[in-house]
Amino acid sequence: MEQVEADSTGKPSLVPEERRRRIAQRIREAGSVTVAMLEAEFGVSPMTARRDLATLEQEGRARRTHGGAVLPGFAGHEDSFQHRLEQAHGAKQRLAQAAVALLEPGETVFIDSSTTAYHAARCIIAEGLRTTILTNSVPVMELFSGTEAPNVDLIGLGGALRRLTLSFVGPRTVSDARAFFADKVFLSIKGITPDGYLTDPDPLEAEVKRAMIDRAEQPVLLVDGAKFDQRGLSVIAHASDLRLLLTADAPEDGLRGLETAGVRVQRV
Repeated sequence: MEQVEADSTGKPSLVPEERRRRIAQRIREAGSVTVAMLEAEFGVSPMTARRDLATLEQEGRARRTHGGAVLPGFAGHEDSFQHRLEQAHGAKQRLAQAAVALLEPGETVFIDSSTTAYHAARCIIAEGLRTTILTNSVPVMELFSGTEAPNVDLIGLGGALRRLTLSFVGPRTVSDARAFFADKVFLSIKGITPDGYLTDPDPLEAEVKRAMIDRAEQPVLLVDGAKFDQRGLSVIAHASDLRLLLTADAPEDGLRGLETAGVRVQRV
């Protein structure tokens, strides 16, 4: 028989079976949960929360992700930064060059944790454009450790390191992003839905991207054609929140729907 556990305050808590039933219900209702959310709601340790999620995964009621769990079978898959860096390389290079052409000297730009935005950061440094970059991307930060970039200032957004994407996420990162205003944000996504919602596999990444969009005067989305064939678990924003969508090799039917909705689209 399962024993009653004590929560972090020492008071009796739910038996594991009932707690896992409620966790599964949260996942069905919200689509995902994080270990931190379970700690706060059920007063359990991170180890207990992870053990509950592992049990739910074995029972087919959840699929574990980095830092939490999602609905089984939902589009929550995410590749590592290194793997994504080599995908659609030519399209990402064109998108990066088109994005950097939009910058005026002296502007401030958010760079998110996507590999496409990483290419844009490389272009900014290579061209020596006088710019201030604000980013949560560790690879973008590392560009400055081995490259002379006297005209480019870097402001790093701190937080909890997410190893899969080599980026900082969490409340600290969102707070850091919201402490600034930028002229532009260059970002990319996991996928875009037919009705124009921008999505990401991870809710914490989605929060950071959302904060960047909110604090940028001109949000610019960089997407290749693959983004129209998939979607992530978490909603970031709607395409109507963008100033411009730069796209390479995207299907025309998907673009026409966005243009009809009033989104400005530029093909590169």
